Amino acid sequence: MKALIVEDSRLARKDLVELLKSYPEIEIVEQAANANDAYSIITKENIDLIFLDINLPGKNGFDLLEMLDTVPLVIFTTAYDEYAIKAYEYNALDYLLKPIKPEMLSRAVAKAVKTFEKEKPSDSILLKRVFIKDGMKCWLVNLSDIIAFESEGNYSRVHFENNKPLIYKSLNMIEEKVDPAIFFRANRKQIINLNYIKSVKEGIANTLKITMSNELVIEVSRRNTHKFKSLLSF
Repeated sequence: MKALIVEDSRLARKDLVELLKSYPEIEIVEQAANANDAYSIITKENIDLIFLDINLPGKNGFDLLEMLDTVPLVIFTTAYDEYAIKAYEYNALDYLLKPIKPEMLSRAVAKAVKTFEKEKPSDSILLKRVFIKDGMKCWLVNLSDIIAFESEGNYSRVHFENNKPLIYKSLNMIEEKVDPAIFFRANRKQIINLNYIKSVKEGIANTLKITMSNELVIEVSRRNTHKFKSLLSF
């Protein structure tokens, strides 16, 4: 796994590098002291895992995640335990309190390797998780948990569980990066996760009406109805 350490303390970076020498499955590709440098590295390198400090100079660790289109696996590392609950809302793999205990790092690495191996067969250009920030609430949502995307101008509304916040990504951009075997473009404004379809009914003028698991009703355009039926062998 190619890893990036994002930490403003040189000493903390050095300590983490030493600890990670015990894990040959983790290859430290780069180190960064701030969010902007980390962003540049992530967009150039194929980073699988970030060891991410939250309290960084300028933009913090959460700001970095918000900047990314495709988010790698994340293990938070910080000296401030008040961030713990918020970090887990981001669906982070783990949360390591500094100074990092070897046994805690071992647990986090094991989680990272297990998740990475599970995701490895999929195309690396596809989205696996998406960062969402809505006011004071923040999530790092796995694509498999998303019910649907709805276009609202340059934004897209994301439906998952009982939530539907907006992200600054167009529906076209999302369509290019999600797995077409799972996500279907129902019409000009909506993409649905085929695994969350509750029911399908015939609509008017050769269209279909789909009810999702969260009761969201989607109308499949005439143009895409035949494609949908072929996809699901209707």
